Amino acid sequence: MTENPREEIGKTSDAELVKKLLLENYGYAPELIYKIRGNHRKVYAYKPCELKISDTGRRGVYFARIESDGIRLTIEGAFLVGPKATKNVVELDDERARSYLAGESVEIDENLHGWVIVKWRSYFLGSAKAKEGKLLNYVPKERRLRLDL
Repeated sequence: MTENPREEIGKTSDAELVKKLLLENYGYAPELIYKIRGNHRKVYAYKPCELKISDTGRRGVYFARIESDGIRLTIEGAFLVGPKATKNVVELDDERARSYLAGESVEIDENLHGWVIVKWRSYFLGSAKAKEGKLLNYVPKERRLRLDL
């Protein structure tokens, strides 16, 4: 994998960089148009459309973010990549999925390191960073489940 993918931004096309990172990390890259925008290196993805509408210049869904150690998918990005991903997919049981969706880090059996797609049954819950037998949680606060105890 590239040492720091952020250093590659601007040296190659956005689409080439994003596809390369997706293939390296997840084994699959959807055929979409990818644009990297802003200081936070957010990746937006979309398909071409023939419909003529006023263009705000802001096309696509927030798909991922280029991190210093790879590509971190959003929940929507995990839904698009997950079904055909061939590696770095961690499946959680019901209890760990609830904890993960509530914003907690969860223990895993796999010895993985780096960005992974989190799956529960047939649903893709987003991405997390696997480190030392745990999934470090990246579910945004506004999208977390409230667990009433």
